[in-house]
Amino acid sequence: MLREPPAWRVVDQQARMSSDPTQTSADESQTDRDLTDLPEPRRPWRRLTFAVMALCAACALALSVNLVPELVFALGDRNPVELGALEQLKPGRDHHNRLVHAEGSLSVDRALRLRRPLESDSYRLAQVEKNPNLWVQVRVPENEEGPHFVPPSSFVGRLISVSDVSVRQQGLREAIDGAGLGPMGDDAWILIDGEAPTGLRWVLGIVALLLAFAAFNVVGILRLARPIRSRVARG
Repeated sequence: MLREPPAWRVVDQQARMSSDPTQTSADESQTDRDLTDLPEPRRPWRRLTFAVMALCAACALALSVNLVPELVFALGDRNPVELGALEQLKPGRDHHNRLVHAEGSLSVDRALRLRRPLESDSYRLAQVEKNPNLWVQVRVPENEEGPHFVPPSSFVGRLISVSDVSVRQQGLREAIDGAGLGPMGDDAWILIDGEAPTGLRWVLGIVALLLAFAAFNVVGILRLARPIRSRVARG
């Protein structure tokens, strides 16, 4: 009849086995090989996740780049450039995206009314008299829009070329063409009355938020793209 070895001998044998580094490394190597031989897990939504994150990063970067003109204007000079009379003005590239001061008369017939979401006031975009390539956008207080509205004759605001507008001014050329006022050429300019650098400081926060959002998605894509085996081996 066989006798079971004393309990202390079994414990001592297990302790010797656990303290043997050769046995421990062999077990770990076998475990690593077993993990390596496992099939790749199924990830049916991985490609969709990559696509969505890449699209979000691309859109955030594109929008931040599109807002660069606003960012440059917000950080630009606060002293307006004197341009004189708008009737004889022929702006150059040095005047683009600058704060300017000018005077002139606006056309009553060649004008259209614009509105922005979440704003009670409206805007009037009118052509300068005797200067078909120059338009001025003025703010019209609420309940003052109508045939009796008298536009100002002195303007202080941002001068931009229609060939290099940002997302905030896109659609103005189509609106003028749709109103039957004729096509606006690439050499046309728009003076946005009342738009100052201090009023566009909010663009700094928007651009910073967009860049952070794009960086978050790029880092997430890189982390998801790392092989699972390298993460397991390092762990």
